[in-house]
Amino acid sequence: MQFDDRRRFLAKVGSGMLVGSLGASLAGDLGISSACAEDHDGRLTFGDMEPLVALMQETPLNRLQRVLLDRIDGGTELQTLIAAGALANARTFGGHDYVGFHTFMALSPALEMSTELPSERRALPILKVLYRNTDRIQQFGGSSREVLKRLDSLKHEGARPTGHALQAATRTADVEQAERIMASMADQPAQRIFNKVQFPIQDDANVHRVVLAWRAWLAIDLIGQQHASTLLRQSVHFCLQDSKNRLEKGRPDPELWVLLPKLLDQYKLIGKPVGTRRGDDQWIEELAWTFFRSNRSQAADAAAQVLAEGYEPDQIGEAMSIAANLLLLHDPGRSRDQDGDKVKGSVHGASVGVHASDAANAWRNIAAVSNQRNTMASLIVGAYHTAGQSPHVRPERWPLKQDAVEAIDDQSELLKITEGAVRGRDQSLAAAAAQRYGELGGSPRPLFDVLLSFATSQDGALHAEKYYRTVTEEFAKTRPSMRWRHLVGLARVSASEYGTPAPGYEEACELMNVDA
Repeated sequence: MQFDDRRRFLAKVGSGMLVGSLGASLAGDLGISSACAEDHDGRLTFGDMEPLVALMQETPLNRLQRVLLDRIDGGTELQTLIAAGALANARTFGGHDYVGFHTFMALSPALEMSTELPSERRALPILKVLYRNTDRIQQFGGSSREVLKRLDSLKHEGARPTGHALQAATRTADVEQAERIMASMADQPAQRIFNKVQFPIQDDANVHRVVLAWRAWLAIDLIGQQHASTLLRQSVHFCLQDSKNRLEKGRPDPELWVLLPKLLDQYKLIGKPVGTRRGDDQWIEELAWTFFRSNRSQAADAAAQVLAEGYEPDQIGEAMSIAANLLLLHDPGRSRDQDGDKVKGSVHGASVGVHASDAANAWRNIAAVSNQRNTMASLIVGAYHTAGQSPHVRPERWPLKQDAVEAIDDQSELLKITEGAVRGRDQSLAAAAAQRYGELGGSPRPLFDVLLSFATSQDGALHAEKYYRTVTEEFAKTRPSMRWRHLVGLARVSASEYGTPAPGYEEACELMNVDA
């Protein structure tokens, strides 16, 4: 099974796609009053992309998918639509709205999902997330209520801005100072801005804090370096809002404020050459179980010690990923019905295992693209984040219906059973069939194809796209002896989330003349 390297893929499709204007006539075609908005009141605008960004904000929802399909038929690439949706989202929400930032985090996964689909269905995940994006933007207030404004009128006063300075501003919820620092960095290379933004990201273990930062980084490759500051400001605003809530409610400072610098100093990790040692399967399994069973400070210490011993950083990332998957496979499911489709026994959406998996994936990826200091820090915080959650799940693995499939040797039959179990919302059977298929040496692509169809069609309580992409990435990077457990987890989550098609999905299928 071959997976494109995400950064190479996004860089390839992003290069040159923003060249040339889409034309001012777009506004008249769509009935949009301000497609090329005037530059007033410090409004953040996006040059040649502005008409399409405005389309994402202002097109009536009942016309959106027809308009987008017309654009696709006219030659607009899917990547361009996602880029415009991301900019519209960032400008509108700026990391402040729960559904808003969840939608942003689904945009690049939806684009990458589209590359795995047949050509006639390729636009479906794109239309799905852009429908959600515009719907929420308009509920939020659209162009009349945009969080992010231009920064070019702001100047940073004082010493050269650092990650520590940005961290200090976010800790005290000092919005003006944080914005001044971001303004002073706006013309710096994206990598430098990204590394400075990691300081406040590392201040607390919050899945949205870290996944938003990672997805913003991916969007830079797609949209362009000139928008790096805008995209990363979302994460800064998230941290500012989090600090504001903490201060207003009188909550104590996060433990990581003291623990992280202590461990970096104790194990002399700042400036230490990145290690190259690799553990065998048993070593990785034991480290994963350490993260699974330990409290958070113990797990952080274990990660720091392993880094000090010269192990390759991604070895910690792999163990974190496996530990997060253990949380999913040990989860008994929700104890009671919650909002929407998150019924008793379900494990999709904001569940312990899905959240842990998405967070571990983000910390692991951030560590891989950061400078030396942030590589070490991200993995320590990632281990801290993954750990301390086993009290929320069973000590023993959640039981699968292995008896129902253990005598089946036909791989095609097992794929049919998996699909049927998902449609029947039978998590135990879906996971058991997926596991048995792997035991027989089945090719992963056909099973991914089955589960991709559900990640595309279902709402998933805002997590379907992100978690599907997490699993494809972690499957590709995990050693062969352990990687199949990620697919078993995806089969379980797919069965859990089935039954609530994403808003706009059936309309998109009808417009595209494909089966829903």
